[in-house]
Amino acid sequence: MTAPLRRWLTPVVAALAACAIVAGPTPALAAPSNPAPAEHEEDGDLLITDAIAQANKNYLQAKTKLEKSKKRQLQLALEVRAAQQELDALSPQVTAIAAQSYRTGRLGALTMLLESNTPDSFVRRAAALDELNMVNAQKLAEVNAAKNRAEQAKLALDAEVREQTKYTNVMAREKAETEKALKLVGGLGFTGGLVAATSPVARIGPGRTADGDWRPESCSENDPTTSGCITPRTLHAYKEVKRAGFNRFVGCYRPGGPWEHPKGRACDWSLQKSGFSPWHNNDMRMYGNNVAAFLIRNADRLGIYYVIWNRQIWFPATGWKSYSGPSNHTDHVHMSLL
Repeated sequence: MTAPLRRWLTPVVAALAACAIVAGPTPALAAPSNPAPAEHEEDGDLLITDAIAQANKNYLQAKTKLEKSKKRQLQLALEVRAAQQELDALSPQVTAIAAQSYRTGRLGALTMLLESNTPDSFVRRAAALDELNMVNAQKLAEVNAAKNRAEQAKLALDAEVREQTKYTNVMAREKAETEKALKLVGGLGFTGGLVAATSPVARIGPGRTADGDWRPESCSENDPTTSGCITPRTLHAYKEVKRAGFNRFVGCYRPGGPWEHPKGRACDWSLQKSGFSPWHNNDMRMYGNNVAAFLIRNADRLGIYYVIWNRQIWFPATGWKSYSGPSNHTDHVHMSLL
């Protein structure tokens, strides 16, 4: 038996002991000075830090576009207002001409002759009033057209601003969700950013009730990793972690001690193909981060009791807390099931 395997066979600290010693946030664990390049099963996965950066970029772009549209919206509103003011200024003059035309017909030669004392006066007044009539009619048409164009453009821009406001709000929520997702899996200092942005969705484990509780289970299934036994829920979680692509060494049942391993309700997921060794490159660290992330993101589907990894412990009710115990869990991710 190798030393790493013997170390795995020592008692794992229990949840109650862990609760008694959890304290404030753990200082970020420094990355190795010359980390090896990551070569992991999830090479194609988007890192959560990349997702956060993209979400921030999308939000800023949406916000900038919205601000530009709002400025244009204000400009069009001012154009509509200016056109209306010009129409209001023309209105009395146009009304007078319309009234005169209604009473006498178009201001033509016969009307002006009847109102003139001399032929010269008739010619001057007829020409002036006829020109004024045409000029004002043309001006009125131009101002109305400008006002209509501004109103139509503003209506279209109002709709655009409403849609951009919705989009900006969506981007803000996406930004908040990605930041929340990083916090869920331990934060930037804890993970070093080496964690996938998403995890596969696990199938719901056996024994979950309609109200989200979990029925007690006995150690009734053969443990695929040892000659011992595990519960049906632990076996299900084991298979789901494997199905998600985490296929390095794992050990579940272990005799002795009062905690979850001898009850068949715990497994330790190593960072290596065989045995256990503390992480010393980005590949191992990211593998452990991604195993922990998968368990935490699917905690309510698998019935996770708690997760221990890299000197921290996670409970559904409390999130991540610093942890110290017989093992600092830098060489494996521990999962305990309800």
